[in-house]
Formats: sequence, C-alpha cells, structure tokens
Amino acid sequence: MLGRLLAGALAAAFTAAWALGPTAAQPSAGTPWASRCGADMVDIGGQFCIDRFETSLVDRASGRRLSPYYHPSPALAERDRRQWERLAKDSGPMPARAVPLPELPAWQLEPGVVPMAQSEGGRVPNAYLDLGVARLACESAGKKLCKKRQWLMACRSAQATRHPYGETFDPARCNLAAPIHPAVVLHGKQNLSGRDPRLNLVEHAGRALLRPTGTLLGCASPWEGDAVWDMEGNLDEWIDDPAGTFVGGFYARDTHWGCDARVEIHSADYYDYSLGARCCRE
Repeated sequence: MLGRLLAGALAAAFTAAWALGPTAAQPSAGTPWASRCGADMVDIGGQFCIDRFETSLVDRASGRRLSPYYHPSPALAERDRRQWERLAKDSGPMPARAVPLPELPAWQLEPGVVPMAQSEGGRVPNAYLDLGVARLACESAGKKLCKKRQWLMACRSAQATRHPYGETFDPARCNLAAPIHPAVVLHGKQNLSGRDPRLNLVEHAGRALLRPTGTLLGCASPWEGDAVWDMEGNLDEWIDDPAGTFVGGFYARDTHWGCDARVEIHSADYYDYSLGARCCRE
C-alpha cells in the first residue's frame, strides 16, 4: 500500500507541477485592480500589491519552468540530488526506498540560470528556497520580497481578521495539519532531512499533500472583489527580514495561529521542502 501511495504521488504531483494551467481564481485583465497591480497581483487597500499566489519559478532568460522539488541553485540542486540518490536507498520503510527522485532537468544545472518569480494559479509552488533566492526571484520579476507588515495586512483581509477567512479557525479551509507527515512516510521519522526532493510528492487519499496554488477556494484573503490565496498553510513563506523569518504555516504543521504563525529559529541560508515565497510591489 505504501508503495502504491508513493508511486501515485510521484506521477500525480509531477503532472500537476508541469501541466496544470490557471485556475478559476485567475482574474480577467480588464478589472480595475488588475490594471493597477497587474493580473498576477492583488491591490491591498491602495497601499501596495501582493502576488495572488505562492511563488512558482521560471528561468528569467528562457522562461523555462524550474522544478519545484529542488533548490534553484544548480550547485545545491545537484548536491541534493546526488545525496538523496544514495540516502533514499538506505533509509525509511522498504517500499519508500524504491521511490525514484523527481526529474531534475539538465538545463537547470547549467550556469547562468536566474530564478524569476511568477504568480500563477494551478501550479505546484516552488519550495526549497532560502532567503537570498527568494529575494532574487522577486527582484528578477521587478518586485520585492514582502515586508512583515505587508504580508500580515494582506493575509488578514480587508476585515483585518486573524485568519484569511475570518476570526475563528476552520480546519477545512486551508492546507494545514495533514493527517500524515511526508518525512514519516519516506524516512520513518520526521527529523532525518527536509531536503529530500521526494517529500512534496507524498499523497494522502489520492491527493498530493502540497496543493497546487489557488485550488482551496475557501483559503482566500478577500480584498475588494479580489483575493489572495493560500496565505495560511500550503507552504511557509519568507518575508523581508535579514534575521530570517517565515510565516503562514505549511501543510504538515498543526497551527491555529493563522496569519500570526511564524518561524524565527533558522538562518537566512536555511531551505527545505516546506519553504517558499511570495512577492510584493509598492
């Protein structure tokens, strides 16, 4: 059963990462807020714009989509792939050891790849981001990594609530507190390594634990007829704090803190499967 679960996760999540297009949450370009902020961002009270969806990455020059299962740096992606080609065969339950790593495109290992952030519905968001890469990806797109006050204001919606959808926690709204932990499925324990490229491929009940952007329609922060998606759950998101802070919670963390959820214990060079980003623009 574990083998079927993991093999199914590999196929399903890989297909979602590369094949899904924009969801129904994508706005039309003719609306007033789209003209002010662009179709990929949301106007937050006329003060700034924020990406509607969690970051997915492309190469700035070619537009080719970077794998969401590896760090965007060619050196770190290659290192992690080589490490887990070895470790995956010697750790965790026996069925999990046979699960292959997701593809790392050869072009992504070439020098000169510069990650650029995109905000699109229906994409598996890029995890494995450190703070420097998150900043670079936003700047490559002509944006900035969100400041704490910006991120919190956008998350709390125009009604300034604790959660994107209201004051009272609703476990069915956002992608939090998964019933299984991907590290336990693959490694037999949670603390082996968060850089295994297979972690975000693990499924439960026929669906990948990490969801494509904008697919949980109840997990929206409403703003004047528009909305920002997945600010609670799915992936943690870096904010512009040199000390290293990420916010929002990710799919396997059991937290009821809503928009106030944050992690402040890691350095700026930290990255793992739970950690992505989102961009803002003044």
